[in-house]
Amino acid sequence: MTENTFTDALAMTETATRPVLAIKDLSVSFSGRSGRRQALNGVSFTVNPGEVVAVVGESGSGKSVTALTIMGLLASSAYIDGGEMAFNARDGRQHSLLGLKEDALRRLRGREIAMIFQEPMTSLNPVLKVQDQLTEALLDHQLCDAAAAKQKARTLLQKVRIADVERVMTSYPNSLSGGMRQRVMIALALACDPQLLIADEPTTALDVTVQARILQILRDLQRQNHMAVLFITHDMGVVAEIADRVVVMYRGEVVEQGGVAQIFSAPQHPYTRALLAAVPKLGDMRDNPWPRAFPLVTRPSVGESDHKTARYDVPPLLDVRGLSVYFPVRGGIFSSVTHRVHAVEQIDFCVWPGETLAIVGESGCGKSTTGRALLRLTHSESESVHFQGEEITLMSDGAFQSMRREIQMVFQDPYASLNPRLTVGFTIAEPLLLHGLVKSLADATPLVQELLRSVGLLPEHARRYPHEFSGGQRQRIAIARAMALKPQVIIADEAVSALDVSIQAQVVNLMMELQRNTGVAWIFISHDMAVVERIANRVAVMYLGRIVEIGPRQAVFNSPRHPYTQRLLASVPVADPALRGEYRFDDKELPTSLKKNGTVVPKMRYRQEGPHHCVADEDFSL
Repeated sequence: MTENTFTDALAMTETATRPVLAIKDLSVSFSGRSGRRQALNGVSFTVNPGEVVAVVGESGSGKSVTALTIMGLLASSAYIDGGEMAFNARDGRQHSLLGLKEDALRRLRGREIAMIFQEPMTSLNPVLKVQDQLTEALLDHQLCDAAAAKQKARTLLQKVRIADVERVMTSYPNSLSGGMRQRVMIALALACDPQLLIADEPTTALDVTVQARILQILRDLQRQNHMAVLFITHDMGVVAEIADRVVVMYRGEVVEQGGVAQIFSAPQHPYTRALLAAVPKLGDMRDNPWPRAFPLVTRPSVGESDHKTARYDVPPLLDVRGLSVYFPVRGGIFSSVTHRVHAVEQIDFCVWPGETLAIVGESGCGKSTTGRALLRLTHSESESVHFQGEEITLMSDGAFQSMRREIQMVFQDPYASLNPRLTVGFTIAEPLLLHGLVKSLADATPLVQELLRSVGLLPEHARRYPHEFSGGQRQRIAIARAMALKPQVIIADEAVSALDVSIQAQVVNLMMELQRNTGVAWIFISHDMAVVERIANRVAVMYLGRIVEIGPRQAVFNSPRHPYTQRLLASVPVADPALRGEYRFDDKELPTSLKKNGTVVPKMRYRQEGPHHCVADEDFSL
């Protein structure tokens, strides 16, 4: 062995044993109208080659700020007060990330360090097609030519389990569902095979089947490429499934860190113990036919009583028959409609006063579209939609406007649904003013403060703007706004998906308390099956725009009859690293809801498996 070869081998050995990322005493603050606010205070941890480090903590604890500091993407109002961040590249060179100039940092981003962002709609370019965004990084770093980049883009979309790859390649982000946009964002981050992948809540918007696949993909890539992953999440089931080490953050500080088995079996810090105690576990409600609130650490007796608010002795509050939503796909020289996406295909369901109907299924299956169609935010067709016995599909837009007070919605993406130019206080007060429930902003202030407290925020937060909050805090603001009018039906579209488990339990309990006090009915759209098991009276399972199984929650969860429902429940991650499992997926082409224009699909037929428990007769190719 020559001297140069020996030196190179020694350098490679040293590189392999050094941490990919080492953070020491990092402190970051933000300036605002109320002065400087400390976001990080003395944060220290390392990420080793081929290791998955999960950073957990409640929203606002500093998880995302840590990730943005590593990427050099902090806002102009941020100040790095002290600390060090060392990154060891593939070539053995060490970079001080806090001291790098923008050009040098840009060369590292994407190729050496990549990030999956929490809110894909704000990180994907709305004016570029998906294929252009996927190939941009490959071409910019000169890793391959245009043809090879396009083929790799197709492969990446297939890996994140997207059907109709060619259609998605030529689509713009706004035409995709929230879950599909998140998968495109994951594919984009993996494009250049980075050495360090920072994943900021990468599975938040995904249903459990796709989440299980994404976790397995990340694990496989990490093993194949010896890639280090910094995984930021509030889902302790995901942490148990994927992490090697866990870093627990609270109010900008690291309060505990250690191996995943050690953290789950013997947590030392009180906050870590409280965090694990709040984790919902699938199967906890197996013997309870009625919903129950979460037992909180501070008030363990809260979840002991049944939540009997549903009134099945009266006519349904909402009766939907034959609801369909079709999206046209144009092509050809004259841009005529050649195909239609059958997003929702002739579904029937009812909602009774005081009831919670949960709609679950894969991202892109039509859950969110169903909610938007009920509020006329998306054009739909139906046989009939009755609200309190009144046919509302025949109402003019003006007449339906007053109906919006009775039917409210909490949207999936809080950043897109909150006006960035309005303070949070005015955002919550606005519907009260528009519907004449208060005469002035001063009259609305006490109600706004009460609503902020109810979702775990402070009254002084009313003076802030949406960009000054974390993703989870923005979701709480959106919930407070929907609750302001005290409607009879609230459609909650992934309303608690962005919340950490402790706040999630509080908000779910708050939703149930509101239901008990006012009799409001919830249409709860979610992919978190453990939360659905706690809050739902009945469950509707959607697949490819159709309801394939619907019935009482206990019947659907304890005795799922449809193959898709069985797969959905089997994919739920278990918050116990000792039960970590390996998933097996086939790579066959996924079924699609895209059909030629003019195709008539017969209405679904059902068979009854039990009292009020119906299952689709047709056999789907899964």
